[in-house]
Amino acid sequence: MEKDGKRVVILGGGVAGSVVAKSLQFHAHVTLVDPKEYFEITWASLRCMVEPSFAERSLINHRDYLTNGDIITSNAVNVTETEVLTADGHRIGYDYLVIATGHADPLPKSRRERLNQFKEDNREIKSAQSILIIGGGPTGVELAGEIAVDFPDKKLTLVHKGARLLEFVGAKAGDKTLNWLKSKNVVVKLEQSVDMNAFTDGQKIYQTSNGETIEADCHFLCIGKPLASAWLKETVLKNDLDGQGRIKVDERLRVKGRNNIFAIGDITDIPEIKQGFLAQQQAEVVVKNLKVTIEGGRECRMETYKPHSAIAIVSLGRKDAVAQLPFLTISGRIPGFIKSGDLFVGKTRKQMGLNPVQA
Repeated sequence: MEKDGKRVVILGGGVAGSVVAKSLQFHAHVTLVDPKEYFEITWASLRCMVEPSFAERSLINHRDYLTNGDIITSNAVNVTETEVLTADGHRIGYDYLVIATGHADPLPKSRRERLNQFKEDNREIKSAQSILIIGGGPTGVELAGEIAVDFPDKKLTLVHKGARLLEFVGAKAGDKTLNWLKSKNVVVKLEQSVDMNAFTDGQKIYQTSNGETIEADCHFLCIGKPLASAWLKETVLKNDLDGQGRIKVDERLRVKGRNNIFAIGDITDIPEIKQGFLAQQQAEVVVKNLKVTIEGGRECRMETYKPHSAIAIVSLGRKDAVAQLPFLTISGRIPGFIKSGDLFVGKTRKQMGLNPVQA
């Protein structure tokens, strides 16, 4: 039942924003603002490139889980003390605002277009004899793992500007990953970059910063994307960003100094590795805190969020993975069993109130 018709506006329909929208839809008047019509289980996206049918379960229309709220398919362009303005001209009043816009990643508006994108990526992979992957963070490593396992005959080269792979976790995880990739005949070139400004469509020769040339039929750019916070610099929240464009939040995940604006996910300054499952945990904290606030509860009943130590599981194809735990780094089938088979897609669909097995 809606409590006093309180208006909760959520900016961003990714792994964090979607959880807040679903969980509060029967407790308040919820409006979700997202440039896409769907929620993407992002950690499954690389599997979808080698197996496009996998995306049928990992791409979820917002309306499938948000049955009792408003959905505005647009970008937020301004925030005042009382309302949000969108690129398509909507003015949405709010009592509570949740910012979960994550990274700037231009994706198609419709689920169908995104499915077609994965099919096109798959056609490109299948038709290529040699493939270049640029970037050795989790995205580049997982894509290399997916292609190496599903298409072992492809000549795969991964170029990374850092001194080791997976620099966001410890050196052991990077070393184990490098050994696994080499065992699958992936050529890994560290401390090099590829000048994409000199690249023209259709060319198959790539030049590295060391002067090496790499021949490849196609390439995939797997480097970090900027935060989707630049637009906030022109809003009432302009002084709530740190030097890197992240929103400063308190332990209850409110924007510091504000009682009715929350921020979650990659866009926050929480000192921990930015990962989907942590963004979901932050969303759960905000849901509980908004319920307390909407019901007129005291602040002492609100939950706090404690940053997590470096825990990460990076998939290496369908059966293997490397896992960094607080006191241990392991690789192989055991961490692979935890993540790599279904990539938590069934679990996430179940959390969203959907059939875990089929779309």
